[in-house]
Amino acid sequence: MKKGFLVILLVLFGCTEETEKLPTQGPIVEKIATNLNIPWSIDLHDNTFYISERVGTIARIQDGTVGHEPVQLSDKLAVISEAGLLGFVLKPDFDKTGEAFAYYTYDVNGEPFNKVVTIKREDGQWHEIALHLDGIKTGNIHHGGRLEIGPEGLLYVTIGDAGNPSNAQDPTSLNGKILRMKEDGSFEIFSMRHRNPQGLAWDADGTLYEAEHGQTANDEINLVEQGKNYGYPIIEGDETEDGLESPIITSGSNETWAPSGITFHKGKLYVATLRGESVKVMNVDTGEVEQSITGFGRVRDVFSDGESLYFITNNTDGRGTPKEDDDVLYRLE
Repeated sequence: MKKGFLVILLVLFGCTEETEKLPTQGPIVEKIATNLNIPWSIDLHDNTFYISERVGTIARIQDGTVGHEPVQLSDKLAVISEAGLLGFVLKPDFDKTGEAFAYYTYDVNGEPFNKVVTIKREDGQWHEIALHLDGIKTGNIHHGGRLEIGPEGLLYVTIGDAGNPSNAQDPTSLNGKILRMKEDGSFEIFSMRHRNPQGLAWDADGTLYEAEHGQTANDEINLVEQGKNYGYPIIEGDETEDGLESPIITSGSNETWAPSGITFHKGKLYVATLRGESVKVMNVDTGEVEQSITGFGRVRDVFSDGESLYFITNNTDGRGTPKEDDDVLYRLE
C-alpha cells in the first residue's frame, strides 16, 4: 500500500494526530484540542474557541491550549441523562461585554427544569448575571437546549418534549417548541410540535433549518417557518397530513442518526450525529445526504468560520466509547 493512501485512511478514521497536506481524495482532518469534558456547543471569537461542557465549564481553546473555565450558576446542575450546561452562544458584543447566553438543566427538590441565562466572563471564569427564562419543565431526557442568534439579532431556543409526546401538542407548554426571544426575556413560540430539537442554522438567504431526534428512527431536518406545526407525534418521517409540516430530509424508519448541532458551510448543510457517529453533508435543495464523514465516534456539534468546518466529538457522555484523548475538537478542510 502506498504511504500517501495509508495516511489518508489514518486521518479519515481519526488514527493519527499528525496534520499533513494530503491530496484531494478525501477530507483533511486536524485535531485542534483534546481532552474536552462532554462538550456541547461551539462558538468562536477572535481566533479563540469557547465550548460549553455539560459538567459546568467553558473550554477556552487558544493556540491549541485548553483551559476549562468554571461557570458559577444560580442553581445546581441536574445530573440526569443528557442534562447539564448545554446551549451556549456568545453575544454579538462579546468583545466589549464578555457576555454569552447559556441554557442549562438544574434540579429543584429532585425535579429537573431548564433555564436561559446570561453568563459573563471575568478573570478566567464565568458568572450567571441575568435570568431570561426559568422554570422550563423537563424530564429524564429530551431537554433540547440549542441556542443560536438569528439574522435579525434575536435569540432562538430549542426545547425538547421532556420525554412526553403530549407536551409537543400542548400550546400552553414550552416543551417541544422553538422560541424566539428578546434580551429582556420576552419571547414568542416560533414553531411547535417538535420532539427533541437540537440543531438550528440559517442558510445564506436567511431561511431557518432545524434538526431533531425522531422516535424509533425517523430523524428529521426541517425547513422552519414561523407559526408552522411540525407534526410530532401525529406524523413522523415521510408521513404527511394537512396542516402539518413534513421534513425535507429524514433518516427513514430503518436508520437512526440522533442529529445534534447543524451549520451551513459553503452552501451545504453539515449535521452532527450522535447515534449515527458521523458528520453528514446534506443538500437541502435536493434532499440528499451527499456524504457521511465517519471514524470519530459520536459527534455533538459543528461550526463553520466560512473557511473551515469544525466539529466536536461526544464520546465521554456515557454513551460512547472514548479514546485516550477524547473528547476532541477537529478541523475539517
